[in-house]
Amino acid sequence: MRVDVLLGLQWGDEGKGKIVDVLSPRYDIVARFQGGPNAGHTLVIEGKKYVLHLIPSGIFHPNTHCVIGNGVVLDPVTLKAEIEKLQQVGVDVRSKLLISRRAHLILPTHKLLDAASEAAKGDQKIGSTLRGIGPTYMDKTGRNGLRVGDLLSGNFEKKYRFLVAKHRRLLDAYYGYEYELLDESFLEAIEYLRGFQLINTEYYLNHALSQGQNILAEGAQGTLLDIEFGSYPYVTSSNTITAGACTGLGIAPRNIGRVYGIFKAYCTRVGSGPFPTELHDQTGQRLRDMGHEYGATTGRPRRCGWIDLPLLKYAIQLNGVTDLIMTKADVLSGLEAIKACTAYEIDGQQTEEVPFEFTPGIRPVYETLSSWQDDITAIRDKKLLPASLQQYVDYLQQHLKVPLTYLSVGPDRSQIMPMQVLTA
Repeated sequence: MRVDVLLGLQWGDEGKGKIVDVLSPRYDIVARFQGGPNAGHTLVIEGKKYVLHLIPSGIFHPNTHCVIGNGVVLDPVTLKAEIEKLQQVGVDVRSKLLISRRAHLILPTHKLLDAASEAAKGDQKIGSTLRGIGPTYMDKTGRNGLRVGDLLSGNFEKKYRFLVAKHRRLLDAYYGYEYELLDESFLEAIEYLRGFQLINTEYYLNHALSQGQNILAEGAQGTLLDIEFGSYPYVTSSNTITAGACTGLGIAPRNIGRVYGIFKAYCTRVGSGPFPTELHDQTGQRLRDMGHEYGATTGRPRRCGWIDLPLLKYAIQLNGVTDLIMTKADVLSGLEAIKACTAYEIDGQQTEEVPFEFTPGIRPVYETLSSWQDDITAIRDKKLLPASLQQYVDYLQQHLKVPLTYLSVGPDRSQIMPMQVLTA
């Protein structure tokens, strides 16, 4: 068997949580491979909204096991709160959730360092969620990190105090940052975490493959926030692309199967960084209002703009996408027209290549398409789609050279329809 991968092709917030939830019945295991509690995967099930930050989005399916892989950075306090909320609505998390011993822990002082670092940047802020993600990955690559497996050793307390002391020296000397260190809730969450299945998930997943089980790797954030290939430095601290599933779960590249690339029918971005097709007018505000474009984790309003085809082609190339899934088509209903960026004009020359960096002089080149006026949120059969929406789908497939497998027309798990016959 192979490991299928599901990830975002834009700057995150593409609707990955819902799609994982919809696809989960096809899989025995859903595994998160990178990121941390900066993710906010939103699911709407029978009208009720759930937001998952660390737990894979397959948790609501009784026969699906969920893995938090080694590539994830884990905040015990956030995880404890998330588990308790799920248990309150009857989800059996304890028997279904497995956590990698190699996953790194986010300490309270990591969050303080995150806030201090962002404050020190002044007007050059990158838009961090202040969840301690970056500093935790820095400790990981600096070989100072504290891992989940350390909870099972006899010297966890010593390692924890050593790392906290290092962080306090940085806060005092480098940032001069005023703070109050509260670690009681962290230590309570650590004890809580010890009661779960803390295992070598790389062995667990490879054994599952050898037994013919189906695995779905769930990405967080989006391709354009990848530390290597995203809009650096306005990126996250991990590899959000398909390659990250291999290092973040301990699986070989030859075991990768389908790659589901999710994108919105338009573009959004949270925080700072380049956004070539951003709209600062009433249309941009309409997309924000109709799409409820506010961060599931931070609550921050998202910047909105037209779809960017060069960026999508770039993301498809990096990830080896085999299947496209478009979300929020319903948000474009009622517009006078739709625009799609097909190229960039740089110094009087047009190019479809994504530049090394987006300087102020770069101008998007647009094509205009017809919109649709119908409310499409109740449609479940592609034959009933408005002609102009089907034309938009055909237009995208023609440019992107990858089939559109699913189309989402609303937030609920039921508001999605297959556009292609999904073969094995």
